[in-house]
Amino acid sequence: MVRRLAALVYDAIAVLTILYIASFLPVIATGGKAIAPGNPIFISYLIGIAFGYFGTCWTRGRTLGMQAWHLELESTSATRHISWAESLTRFVVAGFSFGAFGLGYIAAVLDPENRTWHDRMSKSRLVKRSAIS
Repeated sequence: MVRRLAALVYDAIAVLTILYIASFLPVIATGGKAIAPGNPIFISYLIGIAFGYFGTCWTRGRTLGMQAWHLELESTSATRHISWAESLTRFVVAGFSFGAFGLGYIAAVLDPENRTWHDRMSKSRLVKRSAIS
């Protein structure tokens, strides 16, 4: 559980950095005009960027945080890694897990397989790998 939490913190730092940089592109594209707070197009753009990061990493098995803490995401089905559709499910349900006061993440403590809500819904699991794998 500690590894999962540490990887989550690493990934939060990574995705916030990516979103910070990505936020400049619309400002540059609009000639330096500020984006209105709460602009649904801008918010959708940032959510898309975040999903791009997580989706790309998850379909390959590891985010930067998972790599640092020797964790790998694998599918519980016959394939080794999750698909883009499972990745989208994982992304959406992880948002709900976090939005529900972290209950989806806390569920891993009570679960015999240490799986969160988004692990279960995306048919995946986090496994510890050796540093050399």
